[in-house]
Amino acid sequence: MAMVRRIKLGSQGLEVSAQGMGCFGMTGGYGPAKPEADMIGLIHGAVESGITLFDTSDVYGHYANEVLLGKALKGGWRQRVELATKFGIIYGNGRAEVRGDPAYVRAACEASLKRLDTPCIDLYYQHRIDTRVPIEITMGELKKLVEEGKIKYIGLSEASASTIRRAHAVHPLSAVEIEWELGIGIVAYGPLGQGFLGSGAKMAENLANDDFRKRLPRFQPENIEHNKTAFERVNEMAARKGCTPAQLALAWVHHQGNDVCPIPGTTRIENLKQNIGALAVKLTPEEMAELERFADAVKGDRYGAQAPTWKNSDTPPLSSWKPE
Repeated sequence: MAMVRRIKLGSQGLEVSAQGMGCFGMTGGYGPAKPEADMIGLIHGAVESGITLFDTSDVYGHYANEVLLGKALKGGWRQRVELATKFGIIYGNGRAEVRGDPAYVRAACEASLKRLDTPCIDLYYQHRIDTRVPIEITMGELKKLVEEGKIKYIGLSEASASTIRRAHAVHPLSAVEIEWELGIGIVAYGPLGQGFLGSGAKMAENLANDDFRKRLPRFQPENIEHNKTAFERVNEMAARKGCTPAQLALAWVHHQGNDVCPIPGTTRIENLKQNIGALAVKLTPEEMAELERFADAVKGDRYGAQAPTWKNSDTPPLSSWKPE
């Protein structure tokens, strides 16, 4: 496999492989958890191929994902990668709660450091925005963690443009997953449409009962039938270019700029090799425009109404904050 080039995210010094690896599916979520030894081998294979950015979260696999990464990156492996994790979502009593208060931020970070078996987290994201807490308060605690050497760089996930600007004024952000501004790098999660752009409707029809995608709007029968057309068009272009639909989708992300890093997830070495191959796919402006037209035709939101996103992430003004 060809080695992966490096890119800079943000202006604070964070440098990562141009393509990262999302680890969510390794410990469940997309069906049953995979054998630990296999996933450790896959992670090591990714590192040997030049992938250095590994993306996890404390909520993935109910903490199991961070534990897996901690085991996989013991010893010399840890020095070869940039490790990103997230805080802010707590599941309990059948629902998700979002927290961004200082005490929770610190406790979550300390717990992640232990599970990851590392003295420092390279990129620490607020996974979702707590709309009860001014973003300046959350960022203030994250800034302290940077000053203490417990995290190196700060990121936000699913934040609105105004929230990003306010956060950036407290401490520079190095990465976000939505907005393209302020010299902040973009880490694109779900770049393969959570697997749909790998094999189309066929994949959606064969999801396990415990696969969380069965609950997502884009994977509902009425939307799958419509979205089949978009996949067929992507498939036709991929055939013309001599690549796979997944490689074409990743290539589109890579062509968005030198500060954009997709993090496709996989649990199979053959898919890892295919994903890395996307770096060699070149697209013309006309092909880029054609792919964007296909994307505009897709039906169904990324998540249901239960998942807070950038559409409603604005936080209260700082002057209103009163600690409990």
